Parts: sequence; structure tokens; C-alpha cells
Amino acid sequence: MYNIVVFASGNGTTLQSIIDAINEEKLEANIPLVVSNNPNAFALERAKRANIPTYLIKEKDSEKIDAELEKALANIDIDLIVLAGYLKLIGKRLISKYTIINTHPALLPKFGGKGMYGMNVHRAVIEAKEEFSGVTLHYVNSEYDRGPTIMQTRVKVLPTDTPEDLATRVQSAEKIQLVELLKSFAQNSPKH
Repeated sequence: MYNIVVFASGNGTTLQSIIDAINEEKLEANIPLVVSNNPNAFALERAKRANIPTYLIKEKDSEKIDAELEKALANIDIDLIVLAGYLKLIGKRLISKYTIINTHPALLPKFGGKGMYGMNVHRAVIEAKEEFSGVTLHYVNSEYDRGPTIMQTRVKVLPTDTPEDLATRVQSAEKIQLVELLKSFAQNSPKH
């Protein structure tokens, strides 16, 4: 089985789309663990409802988080780590040890970097009068939203869009794109 560990800091809608794809047998995978840096993240509740173990990061300092996570993940069989609305920078230890991808709610390299997440992104896209926004799936490196792009999906920005309207359409595209990519990764895995 292809094992995907999910890191999430917030609501966990992307996590839920992975759980749903697995439950609906659209994705042959397993989530052995959900990791969060936020004790109030609804993603933790979603994981518990799906009987997925959770891990709450205790450290606050980036270097210490990296070492803590290296230890916490050491005994788990991991094929891929997916950052699904995870707001912390990933440390060098994890980057060197695992394949890590991130979902970003804009067409990188535009509207990426520290502080560019959630509604901040959608608001910035609308204020910049962009014709398109969308979703970028990319490999994670040691800088926010700077890793190599794997795939992108464009979403038209409508003249009447509020940040919430745009977010809804981008999230729909994100769920489809992410599940397709995860399917491809799982099918091309040596375990398959």
C-alpha cells in the first residue's frame, strides 16, 4: 500500500479530499499519520473521525521542529508527505529524507511565499486583477513555494468574484488535481 503522511495547519479540506478518495476507492493509498502544528486545527478532528493517528508538533523553533519530526516519523513507512495547508517551513532533515509535495492555491511563482496562504492569496489575486488563478502542486524545498512545479490547473477569475468565491472554485480544482497526482504517484510506485 502507498503511504501518504499529511501535514495540515487548518481546516483540513484537502486532507478530507484524500480521505474521501481512499474511501471511495479512487486512490489506492493509506494515511498512516496526520501531523499538525496547530492544536485547534480541524484537520486533527477529521483524522480522528477517519481513525487516522495524529501527531501534534511540540517544538516552536524550526530547527527543533525538524529534529522532532525526524524522530516522530522514523518508524513509519512513508512514500510521500503532502503539505495540505501546512504553514511552517519544512526543515533540511525532512527534505533530504522524504519526497514532499505542497498544494498552493495560486499559479506559482505568482502569489507565493511567506504569508501567502488561504484568503490572503485569493484577495491578492483579485486585487492584482489577474485573469486566472489556480492551483500549483510542487515539490518542497527549503524556501516557501519555491520547489519545482509538478502540475498546475488554471481557474478563471470572474469580475464578480469575492475572495471566498474564488477560493471555492480553486479548492474544487485543487482536490481533483491532487487526487489525480496521488493516483499517478501510487500507480508508479515500486509497491504497486
